Amino acid sequence: MTVLNDIRAIALRYAGAPNPAMPRLHIYCIDNPTDAAGLIYEPVVCLVLQGRKRTMIGNSVLEYGPSECMVVAAELTAMGQVCEASTDEPYLAFNLYIDPAVISTILLDMNRFAEPAIGSGFGVAKAGPDLLDAWRRLAGLLDRPDEIPILAANLERELMYRLLMGPHGPLIRQIAGADTRLSHIRRAMAFVRQNYAEHLSIDAMARVAGMSVSVFHRRFKAVTGVSPLQYQKHIRLHEARRHLVTQQAEAAIVGYAVGYESASQFSREYKKLFGAPPRRDANLLQSLAEAGP
Repeated sequence: MTVLNDIRAIALRYAGAPNPAMPRLHIYCIDNPTDAAGLIYEPVVCLVLQGRKRTMIGNSVLEYGPSECMVVAAELTAMGQVCEASTDEPYLAFNLYIDPAVISTILLDMNRFAEPAIGSGFGVAKAGPDLLDAWRRLAGLLDRPDEIPILAANLERELMYRLLMGPHGPLIRQIAGADTRLSHIRRAMAFVRQNYAEHLSIDAMARVAGMSVSVFHRRFKAVTGVSPLQYQKHIRLHEARRHLVTQQAEAAIVGYAVGYESASQFSREYKKLFGAPPRRDANLLQSLAEAGP
């Protein structure tokens, strides 16, 4: 049995089961292809075990499958789609949400790497044997929950070390620093998320990042795949979707609440991102939630 098969078997055993002892480790099991849907990533590493997924970030289209890892280093807006899955062979993946403090402690114990030039905030690469073995041992703790308090932290640390030493290393190193170029962009991204309903200028965002407007715009788009104002628009639309589902408010009222001045523009841009007008999309999400897994 290969290492990937070992990890896949563990994921199938625990798919759908809550795991409060390892809250940043998630299993995704989806048994049919899906339409493209908008989402917001947090810093995460995803290992695909079975099936294939397609992620669209700005103009970049990433497709990845078994034994491939996707790393996202910032809070990016994206479109995601499971493109290969069935009842017999569902799309199956482990996600580990990244704790920057873990990476920082590893870097302190290593010879310092020069900070890499800022690139995109995401990437896909094949997982090598050492990285897959680290995944297997971390996932294997689900079979031995009594060992989680003793071993989980060290096994997560090893997994992050393997990522640092592989193709994702430059991207992972950027996550850890409090004063890296990526951290400056993430600071501006957080500012946008906190003030998404306001009229924000590029000048204001650049000041938060501590960069000139031209440098900020170039680096922001390199990391996120979209311009700063497009990022703000995507955040507005995701917040609108959340309000529509949880508060049962009128679409026009929600549009104004998240910063739109035109109800028709809000409806048009919402449909472009999520594939349906606001109220119809919210009703569908509510019906899916009520139907359960």
